[in-house]
Amino acid sequence: MVQEALAEAWEIMHIYFIRHGQTTGDIEDRYGGDYDDHLTERGRSQAEELAEKLKDKGIEAVLSSPLLRARETAEILAKRFGCAVTVKQHLKERSMYGALTGMKREEAKKLYPELVELVKNRMNTLPGAEMYEAFSNRIQLVVREMTKDIRYECIAVVFHGGPVKVLFRDVLKKGEIGDVADCGFAEIETEQNAFKVKVLEGIIMQNDGK
Repeated sequence: MVQEALAEAWEIMHIYFIRHGQTTGDIEDRYGGDYDDHLTERGRSQAEELAEKLKDKGIEAVLSSPLLRARETAEILAKRFGCAVTVKQHLKERSMYGALTGMKREEAKKLYPELVELVKNRMNTLPGAEMYEAFSNRIQLVVREMTKDIRYECIAVVFHGGPVKVLFRDVLKKGEIGDVADCGFAEIETEQNAFKVKVLEGIIMQNDGK
């Protein structure tokens, strides 16, 4: 009965979808995917700055990808918000790069030039990698799950650039993203399974430049 009352009271839910901060793989120019790298000092500072920016938004819970870079970002945010971090396996970045995972891009061009070309198209699946369809389906599933069983009015979700693109391409149907900055985020309002983009920061859409 209490849960039903809460669901009625919180018909509108706000979700901050956040990309992690700068990583060691970023500055070393490595292929990412499920390469499990840490935040750099700059990445930690970016997360601290974002936590300060969002501290008064009423965020009650933080969900995170299991990868270190996302968890470290989420822990910084959760500490400022005074809430816990819940790790969700389905929020993980796509395992896209196969043998290229964690490899420096210049080295990869020399050793695996054919794979480097193939991976430029997201619909190609390298040996040992995750198919795009499976990746998109799991991101869509976890987004729907978090909006179906409403427990909070406002949450933060910390994950990766790939899932952010799936969110806009396959869930929100807003088109293609050109770039997602370190600790870039989208504030999404949900109501009865409908989604409305309220704020974009550090996320550039290809179709309109906003």
